[in-house]
Amino acid sequence: MKINFDPFLRFIKIKSLSSIVMLVTSMAALYMANSRFASMYQEFLELEFTIGFSEFHLTKSILHWVNDGLMAVFFFLIGLEIKSEFITGSLNSIRRAVLPIFAAIGGMVVPIIIFLVLNHNQKGIEGWGIPMATDIAFSIGVLGVFGSRVPLGLKIFLTTYAIIDDLGAIIIIALFYSSSIDWHLVIIALILLSVLFILTALNIYWKYFFLFSGIIIWLLFLKSGIHPTVAGVLVSFTIPLQRKKKFSDVIRRGRKALNELSLMIGKKEKVFEEHKDALHVLDTFTSSIYSPLQYLQYRLQGLVAFLIIPLFGFANAGITFTAQGSAISPLTLNIAVSLLFGKVIGISLFTYLTVKLKIGVLPLYTNFNQIIGLGFLGGLGFTMSIFIANLAYDSADMINSSKIGILLGSMIAAILGLTILKFSLKKKLNLE
Repeated sequence: MKINFDPFLRFIKIKSLSSIVMLVTSMAALYMANSRFASMYQEFLELEFTIGFSEFHLTKSILHWVNDGLMAVFFFLIGLEIKSEFITGSLNSIRRAVLPIFAAIGGMVVPIIIFLVLNHNQKGIEGWGIPMATDIAFSIGVLGVFGSRVPLGLKIFLTTYAIIDDLGAIIIIALFYSSSIDWHLVIIALILLSVLFILTALNIYWKYFFLFSGIIIWLLFLKSGIHPTVAGVLVSFTIPLQRKKKFSDVIRRGRKALNELSLMIGKKEKVFEEHKDALHVLDTFTSSIYSPLQYLQYRLQGLVAFLIIPLFGFANAGITFTAQGSAISPLTLNIAVSLLFGKVIGISLFTYLTVKLKIGVLPLYTNFNQIIGLGFLGGLGFTMSIFIANLAYDSADMINSSKIGILLGSMIAAILGLTILKFSLKKKLNLE
């Protein structure tokens, strides 16, 4: 049986290209924060933007709209990817999922332990969640440097591991990085979520109702003290994976519409006025052939990859190296060391133990040297790590120091990962 990897390969390609765009916007932010444009850059991020009307409105700075608003869409997409992987992807069976699951657990637990040991009785201990996160776009982007030399199983392993890592980060954010909670608002949000789950179970899906409900749930979480990006993940889990219409009916209508339009070849364009129904059928064909979950994944991947994530990088990577207190501190080094060594030790050790105990097996055409290389790529923590740093600290100096640590650890991890993979990947992959 031939397996179709086209959606997965498209996912890999988008993540790789996204990492390039995010790198460019992040470098632009670094330049502006340390140049004569620094004040302009800060004023832009602090510029307030209001949505709503006189009696009911929400006013936030651009930085907060990006981190609390746009990033909720990012987490919504992550939730869709997690649900898809658990139902139809590489996590839909214990045998296929066990290795990346254990690797992800090691990649989260070990960095946290190292950080807690290094930062014992020091300022900044509350940032223990920072080194546990992996940036899926940057890690896949770095791996993509080797092109066809990378076995498909290794790409799937990294992607699956990173998705589970994202799930772990989401849980940590929800449980430990939310402020004092107004449980009345949380209960209302959970009731509304329950309604969406019930509608999905009954195979009822009204996209505008789900959209409006999602916005209300996001607002309730925002006001309750739980970080609103968690709402994005929870709402994504309510999106149905099954189609509303039968596949055969959709194909039949699409074929009929194409046959009708094919009769118009060579005729004047104004004749199409007579075939509005056929054009409407083709216009809605894509949304009909996909399930709601697949359709939203398809539509949101480009928006998140090439707009939201680059904007997040531009808004949050503006580290000031010249300001007082922004020099490398113990916190900076602790985060860099935890991110770098915690990830490679955790991922490699847990993978090795899982294989040796015969709980799981390595992907085809891969070896432990390549897993070590991937372990270092797991140390690329940019997006998620910076996001958690913003939640963990109130002090601008500590946020700045933690960002420097994230950048330092991520850069060294990328270099070491590239070096190991360069020598461990065969020059030409032989699949015979």
